[in-house]
Amino acid sequence: MSNVLRMNGARRRNRKLVSITVPDAIDFSEGPGPARTVAYPERELPPGGIPAYLAARKSGARSFALWADEDRRERVATVVTESAAGGVATFHVLGAHGEHLGTIVREKAFRGRGMRTRWTVTPNGGPEAVGYKGRIVWWFVWWLCLPLMVVVVIFSVLDGIPGNEGGAARAPRRIRWRAGGRMPLEFRSRGSKLHLHAPETDWRLGAALVALVGSFSADMWDGLKT
Repeated sequence: MSNVLRMNGARRRNRKLVSITVPDAIDFSEGPGPARTVAYPERELPPGGIPAYLAARKSGARSFALWADEDRRERVATVVTESAAGGVATFHVLGAHGEHLGTIVREKAFRGRGMRTRWTVTPNGGPEAVGYKGRIVWWFVWWLCLPLMVVVVIFSVLDGIPGNEGGAARAPRRIRWRAGGRMPLEFRSRGSKLHLHAPETDWRLGAALVALVGSFSADMWDGLKT
């Protein structure tokens, strides 16, 4: 049975409007036992503040800390951007004392090396693992249904009936990473969970990965204007 990491959005939805604690959390499950919170991700703003962060974010850049507690007393890891241009972004994951935990590269679909978004995870001293967002067959089905989904969205907006707001189906999001014939990592769209199939995987690198994947999804936890 693999370990599981998951972004927990319940804190953000349930927290008070005014709070000084970190609103997001990452839960970790080992076996059948209950999940426990192991990290609190929070974007780290540049000198220009939120506007500067959001501007850099458009190119694919990300910068955030993973705290051990909601009050920011202890840092677990840090994610920094080495480069972000042309649809390709390279991130470094650092430990609490600045030690290098691994590198994560995201290559946007049609801008990198393929028709699907490619994620490459390289643990420090470990083999490179490559994963692609969604299966080709499901992307084919999604593109075929896209015109119909657009019509459904427009109709649901115009009909004006409360509670009848429809929406387009989400694009395929499942990612399976392969390395030397193994599948060390797997991101499942249901529940937005990252499964650590390889027991040697550093959970801090996994936590950084699930936060990065979430930042590029529709949820984009780090893209708020406040």
